[in-house]
Formats: sequence, C-alpha cells, structure tokens
Amino acid sequence: MIWTAFLLGFLGSFHCLGMCGPIAMAVAAADQKQYWTRKLFYNLGRTLTYSLLGLLVGTMGWGLELAGVQQWTSIGLGVLIILFALLYRKGEQAIVQVGLYKFVGSIKASLSYWLRKGGTVAFFMTGLINGLLPCGMVYIALLASLALSSPFEGALYMFAFGMGTVPLLFILMLGGQLFSPSKRQRLFKLMPYFAVFIGVLFIVRGLGLGIHFISPELSSLAPSKAPTEITICK
Repeated sequence: MIWTAFLLGFLGSFHCLGMCGPIAMAVAAADQKQYWTRKLFYNLGRTLTYSLLGLLVGTMGWGLELAGVQQWTSIGLGVLIILFALLYRKGEQAIVQVGLYKFVGSIKASLSYWLRKGGTVAFFMTGLINGLLPCGMVYIALLASLALSSPFEGALYMFAFGMGTVPLLFILMLGGQLFSPSKRQRLFKLMPYFAVFIGVLFIVRGLGLGIHFISPELSSLAPSKAPTEITICK
C-alpha cells in the first residue's frame, strides 16, 4: 500500500504547485550549496509534519482495531476516500469553510515570519509549518493512514506521500516553467481516478477475503477456528 502513497503525493503535487510552489521558490540562497541545502531541509520539514500526522491518525486507527471494528473502518474510510475524490473541489472548499480561516491565517503568518528570518533552520521550520496548510490531497492520504490501523504504517504512509510531492517541487526549482499550467492540469486529472483506486483497495481489504496482502482475513470479521470450551461446574 505504501507505493500508492508515493504516487498519490506525486499526482497531487501538480495541484499543490499553486499553494506550495511559491513557498518552495522563496526558499533561496545566493550560495549554490546553501541553496540545495535549504531546499532539502524545507522538504524534510514538510515530510516530517506529514509523518507525524500519519503517526497520530494511525494511532487512532489502532485504537479502532483494538475495539474490534478494523475491517468496518477500512470499508467506511474506503468509501469516504472515493467520495472525497469524486467531489474533490467541493470537499476541499467545505473543509476550509468550517471555521479554519483563523487557523489558516495563523499558519500563513508563521510562514511569513520564518521566510523573512532566513537560514537553514528557518526553512526547515517553514517546511514543518507548510505541512499543516489545508489540502485535499493530504486529507485523502490521512484517511488512508487511518484505515491502516497502525501508528508505524500510518507514519510510513504519510512519509511516502510527502516524498512523492518532492520530485515535482525540485523540478520546479530547476526548470521553472517546465510544466505549463495546461500540462499540470492534464496530469492532475489522473489524481481522482487513482484516489478512487486507493479507496477500492481499502474496501477490498476490509472485506477480509483471505487474499494475502490485498484482503487478509482480519480478526474482527473472521470466524473463530478455536474450539469452544465449556466449563462444567460440579
């Protein structure tokens, strides 16, 4: 499942260029060595934030697994991923409109502060904070992390997602206009279809069909094969 996170991040980055692209381009330095160092630390900070978010939601999913609803959670979240992918634009706007204006404003103020401050540490902090910006792509990846029901796998999934967004941002830094808006739009159109595919994978996983790796027979729905013991009191 981890490879799906990388590809989801890569396809989603064509949309995220509008929000993250200017910030990535602002992480500059006169010295060529410092230039690449700061770009690296910026992307590491962003990916670290995604990984910590994945750790958090993965822990929540682990709690649901302990409650015995792991498979139903996987099916339900798979459906949510599909719905969010099909209604991507409306879903992203709705999430931003539910009282997140002040939150987004504080994030942008922090970004402005660290960008003005300059330096490698400052750009690492810029990446950390940038990872908190509302983004529909991140929400889809977090839903998948929650369905994995594991803190480690949730963190690893979001790390792979973050790494998937890095190549295009580096290409932007090198080539500037290498991808025209029309080309970016055409590639981004693949994202909803791939997100639907991820949702279907989680639904199949939750069905517990006994297919190794794809749909394992999980304990919450699988019938117990152990013999039932009856204690007879004398």
